[in-house]
Amino acid sequence: MIETLTPPRRWDPVVKITHWSIALAVLANALVTEEGSGPHIWVGYGLAAILALRLLWGLIGPAEARFSAFWPSPRKAIAHICEIREGKVTHHRSHNPLGALMVFAIWGSLLTIIATGIAMAGPPPWNGADQPGKYGAPVTSAASAEGFAQRTLHDEDEHHEKGEKGEKGEEGPLEEIHETAANLLYVLILLHLAGVVFETRRSGKQVMVAMLPFKR
Repeated sequence: MIETLTPPRRWDPVVKITHWSIALAVLANALVTEEGSGPHIWVGYGLAAILALRLLWGLIGPAEARFSAFWPSPRKAIAHICEIREGKVTHHRSHNPLGALMVFAIWGSLLTIIATGIAMAGPPPWNGADQPGKYGAPVTSAASAEGFAQRTLHDEDEHHEKGEKGEKGEEGPLEEIHETAANLLYVLILLHLAGVVFETRRSGKQVMVAMLPFKR
């Protein structure tokens, strides 16, 4: 096996915090919260803030965290696959070329999920003493319930006019895009985990331990 040595990878605290916070937010909305509920939407907005911080850090953070350190390149990814076939190991200070493609694919899916979720949820508040409707405002009193019912009928008319709901009540385009992007994200996460395990076995432990929260 041919091995090209470089200094060991070191991720800064912002990268680690945003990485694990995004992972927890995705798990929470996938397994814990109910789709369209207040908590689901709040977690989604939290996810948006965390991702925004990570993207900003890609512009102003340390060298290893910047986009310029792992800008996706199909040519470099193909060359990296050839390295794998040849048994050559190169330790990158940032993501390797295949990892870079994966990172940007995950970010793209997250941005799509966030954008469609915000478009469906609308402005806050989304949660109160009582349960809100799906992607809607809360019902907190009899008066507000009546107003909520009127708004719901109005919204349904608007949705019908805009084609968001078909005659048989199928999902509208925004919901379809939102769910498709979410399903794609889950696939990408599984591939990402598989890639981490493969690269760890192939080149050593540093790929796995570099992102641990308390690892310096």
